[in-house]
This record gives sequence, C-alpha cells and structure tokens, in this order.
Amino acid sequence: MLRRIILTAAFLASLSLSAKDLNMGSWQIVPLPEQVKEVEAAPFKITSKTTIYYAAGDEKQKKDAEFLASHIKEVTGIEVKTTDKQEKKQIRLALNAGDPKSEAYSLVVNKNEIIISATSHVGIFYGIQSVMKALPITHNKNVKNANNAKNVKIVKSVSLPAVEVKDAPRFAYRAFMIDVGRHYFSVPYLKKLIDVFAMHNINYFHWHLTEDQGWRLEIKKYPMLTQIGSKRKETILPTNKNEFDGVPVSGYYTQEEAREIVKYAADRYITVIPEVDMPGHMLAALASYPELGCTGGPYEVATRFGVFEDVLCAGKAQTLQFAKDVMDEIMDIFPSEYIHIGGDECPKNRWKVCENCQKKIAELGIQELPKHSKEEQLQTWFMGEIEKQIRNRGRKMMGWDEILEGTPSKDITVCGWTSVNASIRSAREGHPTIVAPISNFYFSNPRINKIEGIPSIQRVNDLEPCSDKLTPAEQKNIIGAEGCIWTEWVKDAEKMEWELLPRLAALSEVQWTAKDKRNLENFFPRMLHMQDLYRLYGLNYKADIEDAVKKHLEEKK
Repeated sequence: MLRRIILTAAFLASLSLSAKDLNMGSWQIVPLPEQVKEVEAAPFKITSKTTIYYAAGDEKQKKDAEFLASHIKEVTGIEVKTTDKQEKKQIRLALNAGDPKSEAYSLVVNKNEIIISATSHVGIFYGIQSVMKALPITHNKNVKNANNAKNVKIVKSVSLPAVEVKDAPRFAYRAFMIDVGRHYFSVPYLKKLIDVFAMHNINYFHWHLTEDQGWRLEIKKYPMLTQIGSKRKETILPTNKNEFDGVPVSGYYTQEEAREIVKYAADRYITVIPEVDMPGHMLAALASYPELGCTGGPYEVATRFGVFEDVLCAGKAQTLQFAKDVMDEIMDIFPSEYIHIGGDECPKNRWKVCENCQKKIAELGIQELPKHSKEEQLQTWFMGEIEKQIRNRGRKMMGWDEILEGTPSKDITVCGWTSVNASIRSAREGHPTIVAPISNFYFSNPRINKIEGIPSIQRVNDLEPCSDKLTPAEQKNIIGAEGCIWTEWVKDAEKMEWELLPRLAALSEVQWTAKDKRNLENFFPRMLHMQDLYRLYGLNYKADIEDAVKKHLEEKK
C-alpha cells in the first residue's frame, strides 16, 4: 500500500488503535454519509473464513454479495465466500420491509458482524459501496513500490472499525453525461466508466448519442444514419486555425450493444438516459438524409465544432415523422423514465427564410410575442409534438434550458447548462430542474474549468444546487445535479479520466451529501483515499491536484 488510509486523530483515539495499523480501514469515505456514529468497540475482522450472507432465492442480493466479495479480494487479496446460510463472523445483507425504491441504508459494524440493511436492493448496494470504500487497500497490483516491485503484500486479515451508519442521498437525480457524438468510445470502456459512476453513487448515466460530428446509434428504419452519419473524414485541430488532423473518425453502437450497456448499468443500479439532440446539432443526420433539412443540402458530417446554421426543417411533415420514428426505436431500447431530446443551440436563420417553416408557422397561427419569436415558438411546437410521443409511451421528456425560449409544457424536465441562472429560471417556472451549469459542472471546458490544483475541485464543491434566490417551494423543483464531459478534444481514456477524476468525487458529494455536512477541508483527506482506489483500478487522474491537496494539508498541520 502506497499510502495508509487517512484516519482522523480523533477517530484513531476513539478506537484505541495504533497509528501504524495499516490493515485498519476508515469510514472517512466519499460521499460523506448522513450520519456516522463511531463506536468504542472492537472492530470487525475480515479473513478467509468470513462469509457474506444473502437471502436464499434473492438473485439480486446474491449478485451484490458476489460483487462485494470480488472487491474484497481485489483490494485486500483475501478471498471470502458468499452463502445463503447465516453464520458467525459474517457480513450480512438484510432487505427489510418498507419503500422498495428508497436509496437509504444503514450499517452496523461490531466484532461479530457487519449488517448492511435497507428497504430496497439499491439501498443495500449503496451500503455495499460504503463498505468497499472503507476497506484498507493492501493488495494493489497496479502500483509499484520504491523498489519497482508490484505492491502485492499478502495479508491474512483486515479490519473495519465498529460503527453505526445511517445514510440517504440528498438528491434523487445524480447524473453524469458523456458525449460520444464527437468521439466514439467502445462498449468495454463505457462499462468501465459506469463502474466509476457506481463508485461515486451516481444513479443516472446520460448518454449523448448524436451530434453534428457523428451519429452513434443504430436506427433500423434509417440505416444511413450509421452508414454515413457515423463517419467524418477528419477533425479540426485544437488551434482552431483552419488546420485539420486528416484522421477519419467513425464508430457506432448496435441496438444490441446499447441494450448491453443498459443491462450492465442496471446491474449497478444506474439508469441510462439516451439523448438524441434535436432540432439543432443534426448535421450528421442531414448528411445521411438531406431531405430533412430546409435547403436539401448537400450536407457533410461536421469536421469543425460549434453551432451550425443547418438544422432539421421543423416545417416538413417527413422531418417530424423522422423524429417520432427515431424516438420510438430509442424507447424500445432504453427503458429509462427520461428521454433527452436536446433542444439546445438551434439557430433559426434557416427557418426564417424556409418556405415550409413559414407555412407551418402560418398554419399553426403563431404570432410574434414580446419575449418569443415566431421561430422560437415553432421549435416549442416541434418539441411539443415529440413530447406527446414520449408521454404516450409513459415516459418523460428532458431537454437543455434553451427549450425555455418558447412556452414548453411544465412536465418537461430541464437541464440548466448555460448558467446557474438558467436553473433558477427553470425552477421558478415550475419545471423539474437539473443543475448542470457550464461554469461549475462542465468538466471538459478548458476556458472556464481548467484542471489545475485546488481551484478545480473548489469550483465543483462550492456550487449549491438549491440557490438561496429560490423560495423553499421553488427549491423543491431542483431534483438533482449533473456533470458533463463533451469530447471535442477528448478522444482517449487518459484525457477522459483526467477530466473526470478526482473532480467526480467532489460532484458526488454535492449530489449525495446534505448541504450542512459539506466541507472542503474535510473532503480533501477523503479525496486522497479515493485516488488510492483510482490507482487500484488503473484509472488516470490529475496528479497535480493530488500534489496540491497534499501540500495544502501539510501546511495546515
């Protein structure tokens, strides 16, 4: 183990433990639980004789027990077995009567047992995650020691301090978005990211599937979307000086692969929210089916980034039918309650001079309003038609905050990305609202969110989703928070993980932990342990952030 697990002095004293006991875990975890009551008692010792109990016939419990056993082996090298028989010296999963959707759980740890109890399987899963993060790391095969030898110390036992934990999330919606439209990422790698999300108590994976630069999901009724739309000839260089790399980009997910991702996430109690961004950001679709645009083309899958004038023609009946057909196939693949249809960055210049769009505006009797142009209201109508399609299938529509430019249904869930004020506006107007501002939660924005030292962590930590500018009633419309990575300049795992880690740890605390318990100074040592886990799993993270935090903590002594 490269670094002993961080324990506070008070916690060590209460447990009467030696500061040299490297095989003792800590409940100083991320995200911080709602209530941690330290108990002055002997710890629970995990050995090869320890078993994990699950209820007979409960396949979810069995799978989760095996998941925990696998982690214990990877972290400590100790192999424990799972069983449906109650025994002494056991880790027990207990499903109690109550709300089957509650994410709350409790933990009781003493010298005889660890009991993880909840009224739902997902609650038990989060209790398991807490145990996993509390374990000492004594068996890190991915890290070499000072002598350049693998750190694979074999121990016969590790211990977890006696404790009583009661925990529940602050927000029901805790999401992270990955854009695969700009750059494709493989199915195995997305599974790896889903495991990372699960480690941080994320419960929604927002999957941004389409962009001007690439269409990434098979739609059987429109095969050209992937035959043409999934490929671009090259990509502009970061210099943005009209220089291109000359490297083709391609890749898409079959419907079976998408279902595979959905199942993998569901096994970790994560819901996949698909996003097909429309009516803007549709150049890949227009290159595949030019008749869907106002001008008829020709169009090309974008090799640059930004906002483009060519968007779906809202005035054509076939365009609306295309959107409905795509949504139907999407909903056949994804069982998510939410279906995200974008709605952002849709210029109206083409619509203003398009015969079909103007005819539709006249047909609908749309009049110019002081705050909303006729074309903005046309987009509201178009999105409203899609929303009906989604609602008829028993789902809920989600979109970016530009959908507020018209007069959208209050049933539409809004992701406030353009600013903190966008989320405030959405909540005031009565929409279920997700806080995802570019200023704080866009991890891939190099202009605003530089990945440098403590400020990069603080920027995430300091944002309070429920603004004090909202009344208590309006704050109830804030259902959660979401981080985002856009992949214009992210095309490999190393860059992806640099942007993600360790800032995801700070975001998870914003999403899960009660406002009055969030404290940056308290967070730092717990973050360092998360980075031990990142190393264990071979994940990349920004080492300069770790160095800055270590230096800060040293100076505070």
